[in-house]
Amino acid sequence: MKKQLFVNLPVKDLQKSIAFFTALGFDFNPKFTDENATCMIIEEDASYAMLLVEPFFQKFTKKAIADAKQSTEVIVSISLENKSGVDAFMEKVVAAGGSEPREAQDMGFMYQRSFEDLDGHAWEVFYMDEADMPTQ
Repeated sequence: MKKQLFVNLPVKDLQKSIAFFTALGFDFNPKFTDENATCMIIEEDASYAMLLVEPFFQKFTKKAIADAKQSTEVIVSISLENKSGVDAFMEKVVAAGGSEPREAQDMGFMYQRSFEDLDGHAWEVFYMDEADMPTQ
């Protein structure tokens, strides 16, 4: 059986989050979308982000929901096909209202840029050429 990854993230305003990620080119699975949540497709049949309004998210944990604008619990990283794709994606992020908290990182074999979504969740988009990876 093929494994799938579902990352669950709390959001304050589901419709604003859907609009933000739609502007970045993501689609959503309507079977798993209602007033409490949506299933954002990162890679069909492989990886997804469940965006859950905070009161609904709270039903799945006894812990307090972290304020992602104040602290970081997770960084979600997405690989892209090339360096120019990373830069083009980040242009969409900024245009859609996201922020870029630090400068691009170019390590030769890997190029990455970071962004925060509307709720402050940390994301990275990167391109990596494994053939150029250092041997150590």
